[in-house]
Amino acid sequence: MAEQSASGAETVDAHGPGMRAVHLLRAVTLELDRLGGEFAAENGLHPTDLRALIALLDAARAGTPATPGRLGAELGLNSAGTTALVDRLERAGHVRRVRDASDRRRVLLEVDDRAVALGQAFFGPLIGEVIAVVEQFDADGRAVVERFLTGVRDAVAARGSDSSR
Repeated sequence: MAEQSASGAETVDAHGPGMRAVHLLRAVTLELDRLGGEFAAENGLHPTDLRALIALLDAARAGTPATPGRLGAELGLNSAGTTALVDRLERAGHVRRVRDASDRRRVLLEVDDRAVALGQAFFGPLIGEVIAVVEQFDADGRAVVERFLTGVRDAVAARGSDSSR
């Protein structure tokens, strides 16, 4: 909850429920980042490679065509950086370039099944544990958690694209 300082500026209650949530989110973020770094190191990947694979898997799950341009924009890479990234992932056998069946001029990116299996072997147990935690909540509780996480994601995304900082 925000309070007013003596100067009239808004301050944050350092001990309120909002800050507890912020600290927990930060702790989760740090643990996930550590785990992702461990996976990347064990598999000869750069952290950006892992982010790219996640973005491509998310696009496939959403039914969104994954082009190099879209991937680069999502990761904040220029054209040369995106090409180097896709080349590296392709050489490692994690990604393949395929022609779009509806527009042969367009190249799409697909994650190889072996890369999916590699990720499942490493992250699968954690995913199962998270699902078990979620399933401890009733439907109303799950809806609150989803609404909270969606709101946090949207706030972070808006902040990331806010050019007025």
